[in-house]
Amino acid sequence: MLIGIDVGTTAVKAALFDETGHALRHFGETYPTSRPQSGHVEQDPKIWMDLVTKALFELSQNASIKAIGLCSQVNTHVFVDKNLEVLRPALTWQDTRCAADAALLDSKISIDDKIKWWGAPLPIDASHMLARMAYIARTEPDLWARTHSVLAPKDYCIAALTGEIVSDPMTNFGILDQSLAVIESLMALLPGAKERVPKIAPFTKQIGIVKQGFPCAGVPFVTGAMDAWSGLFGAGVSEEGQGLYLSGTSEILGLISSQKYPTPGVIAFAPCEGLTLHAGPTQSGGASAAWGAKLLGLSLPDFFSGAAQADLNHVPLFLPHLEGERAPLWDASAKGSFTGLTSATGPRELARAMLEGVAYSARLVFESLEASGGRAPSIIHHSGGGSRSDLWCQIRSDVLGKALKRTATSDAGVLGAALMAGVGVGLFSSLAQATKDFVPFDHVFEPHINQSAYHDARYQAYELAYQQLKPINTLSAFAR
Repeated sequence: MLIGIDVGTTAVKAALFDETGHALRHFGETYPTSRPQSGHVEQDPKIWMDLVTKALFELSQNASIKAIGLCSQVNTHVFVDKNLEVLRPALTWQDTRCAADAALLDSKISIDDKIKWWGAPLPIDASHMLARMAYIARTEPDLWARTHSVLAPKDYCIAALTGEIVSDPMTNFGILDQSLAVIESLMALLPGAKERVPKIAPFTKQIGIVKQGFPCAGVPFVTGAMDAWSGLFGAGVSEEGQGLYLSGTSEILGLISSQKYPTPGVIAFAPCEGLTLHAGPTQSGGASAAWGAKLLGLSLPDFFSGAAQADLNHVPLFLPHLEGERAPLWDASAKGSFTGLTSATGPRELARAMLEGVAYSARLVFESLEASGGRAPSIIHHSGGGSRSDLWCQIRSDVLGKALKRTATSDAGVLGAALMAGVGVGLFSSLAQATKDFVPFDHVFEPHINQSAYHDARYQAYELAYQQLKPINTLSAFAR
């Protein structure tokens, strides 16, 4: 049997799978995120470890575990000393405090170098590993001096469980070039940065075994992957032209295309596992729905049922930039907004606007992905917690004008992690084969043509609203 684990933005999710990819048991527990001041978003890595350990204990009861795979949120960074002791709370991917350090680093890199390294003129933003390192080195020099490694959540947990400090190439995309080698000239911008990067290994490589004293002692661990790549496998994406839409706290959009046309704001990954992924994460997906439900004093089910009953004549326009925005804008100063409010706007219309606004942010990313990959997706595989709402799936299909093929499980990252573990110990011949054989789907959402004009007009307004509000968002009155 196999265990797959996902250390996500809001929870640790895990499952026990048999050797056909069928889930036998599930685990899930949430944890808090701290926002001590504006732009600061932190989590306690020790809580991740406690829950990962608990998941291993509960899932392994009366089961023979062959291997474990782990994926996690990306661009969340843990600073540890030589004994793997956590030196400070982890800076999550939503944290924007490093924006000034990122801008300074970005100003030192030419567009030509970015295209050479990353396949696209991608900016160094506030969540980039080097920006995080530079910020800590500048503001907490004593802590920086004690820092031995800067790790992603999955890599910290695996290191604590096995003693091996290892990461995968895609988690470290921003500091590796197209050959998956560390970019020496980039890391040289901050003395000591390169020495604090973990060694790199493929997704499915066995990197160690669980130490005595932990559940599953002696069981092999594989390197694992960042959430987007694990979700890619768990969503059954394995062929040229297929698209990916993972809806969690944020939206992660992807397109498989062997062609590359440098496009601003797009992450054009180096080829890996025979796939070339063009991807872009937004900053807020399910987080917008959760925020909206709390704002309106509703449960999430009531929030969605209200949105289904909204009067479309009175739905305002929502920009979901509650924590800035990532792809393709990469604008930490972006702010959320409602535009077009009237006295006829009620809670149902606000809820509907939030669902539509997130879908428009995804369309903006997909348009950039299509430019980067030189093609439109033949079909989009859809997964994640946000895919469980039929209403939201249909809105997304209508906004994108494309079919969405939804996975039967919402936890694509968990399944992907288990598939990587299975390949690592020889249960499956390859990730490509495993994704074809063991990923079930439950529904295909086709776009409603009669909604095209409505959404096309509102999408144009969405793009214009961001541009027109940008000067206002940078005023000191709106400083974070």
